[in-house]
Amino acid sequence: MQTNANKQIVVRPHFEIVKILDGDGMIVKNIFTNQEEEIRLIGIDAPEIKVSSKTKKDERETHMPAQLLLELGYKAMKFLIKKTKNQSSVTLIQERKNLKDRFGRTLAYVLLPNGKTLNEILIRRGYAKPYNKVYCSELHNYQKLNLRARTKQKGLYSITQTF
Repeated sequence: MQTNANKQIVVRPHFEIVKILDGDGMIVKNIFTNQEEEIRLIGIDAPEIKVSSKTKKDERETHMPAQLLLELGYKAMKFLIKKTKNQSSVTLIQERKNLKDRFGRTLAYVLLPNGKTLNEILIRRGYAKPYNKVYCSELHNYQKLNLRARTKQKGLYSITQTF
């Protein structure tokens, strides 16, 4: 992800990951205030890990059984856990146009100390797909990376062509 002065972004450093909730969500804590918040990785979507209305919707749209979708969700979550293990501090980058989702979760790119974003890593490695229901300035880039991951059968695409 490239940030430049023309983008309307908010940069929030000094967070640590407390818990991974699923393949595109986590709890982080401000290392100074100890205040926790739920993060939804903006611009991406990973399969669910629990049966929900979204699982049912995904089941109808993909024509895949919920059980398989849940297994894919767990694979995405395990990949995210592996990628965030031993990360001492992360930075949240938010787009001013979309700070929160409809559930009150913070929408953010999670920047690792090495300068890479978890959002992009998940797409690039085939464990999430682009999410276009909420504006995201990286969507076009994520769509290109997703096509490449699917073509090369990376991550979840080694099991299925859609999720």
